Amino acid sequence: MDNLLHGISHEEAAKDPDGYLREVLKWHFSPETGSRFWRERAARLDFDPLTDITRISDLRRFPDLSDDLRTVPAEDLIPAGARGDTFEVFESGGTTGAPKRVVDSASRSQNVLWVSRALREYGFPDQGHWLHVGPSGPHVVGRTVKHLAAERGALCFTVDFDPRWVKRLLAAGRTDLANEYREYLLDQVELIVSSQDVRVLFITPPVLESLCTRTALYEKVAERLRGLLWAGTSVSAETLWQIEHTFFPDAAVAAIYGNTLMGIAPQRPREEGDAHHCVFTPFFPQSVVEVVDSETREQVGYGERGRVLMHLLSRDMFLPNVLERDTAVRVAPGAGTTVDGLADIAPYQDGTGTKVIEGVY
Repeated sequence: MDNLLHGISHEEAAKDPDGYLREVLKWHFSPETGSRFWRERAARLDFDPLTDITRISDLRRFPDLSDDLRTVPAEDLIPAGARGDTFEVFESGGTTGAPKRVVDSASRSQNVLWVSRALREYGFPDQGHWLHVGPSGPHVVGRTVKHLAAERGALCFTVDFDPRWVKRLLAAGRTDLANEYREYLLDQVELIVSSQDVRVLFITPPVLESLCTRTALYEKVAERLRGLLWAGTSVSAETLWQIEHTFFPDAAVAAIYGNTLMGIAPQRPREEGDAHHCVFTPFFPQSVVEVVDSETREQVGYGERGRVLMHLLSRDMFLPNVLERDTAVRVAPGAGTTVDGLADIAPYQDGTGTKVIEGVY
């Protein structure tokens, strides 16, 4: 069983999310176990988190403090009760400004184990090596994919992949250099698959589309591939159909949605009557994800598009009421779960005409 907090398993927490929330609040706001980040900010709140926040719905009383993560000393984020644990620091993509930083010890690993079980439902192989064609460095997705491979006893190969550099090139109008960088990524892929038995590929849609135009490389990858996991930029239903049925018919194809703050939500198996190709299920209640109206922050109805609102409730970090840069369609819970799904993820347009650059991730 996965211990999320003080011996509470994921299954137990999902059955009693409000009880789990109260344990999270005790941990992060008690003087003995809380972080300096929350101990200092608690004094400025107009409510007491330990007595006034009792239900998941109460989390909207918190201010969105995610911008503080751009400059706060990372050590201030670590709960005092976890000082002896080994922590890592990860950064967001920096799409909306300077990157935001989070710390993590074991919480994301629990998320990964849950995702791994979901991929088995998709028929992802338990044998064969993985290739990660996505961000690494300060980005948590690199560690995530390595953990997914290791959980299956596989090796995980990686490439040098800097999404911020591509976004900078595109923002400056230097599309020729951005295209050249994408070809450089494929050059690295070709060197790896030419000598290694890669059976599972993690890749972003723009790079995958380019890979499929390199005939020799595509044929080499498709011949052995038995699992394809994609994430990052949005993809159309038509493109996804081609990926699944034309380019990689012998591979299990699935996606994950997530980010540095939220964690990862795997695509659930398709169900009869689904209106969307990809429906993602968050790791509830460690990641509570709602689809809301941008102005009122009230949940939209099923089948309606809204802004993604996230609450992170883990032993390593507490971060409530964060309005993300994404929009999604709210989907009713699938079979065997009470958790809403998310579909048709897209960048949020603020109405000012500012262009959102997705780049290669």
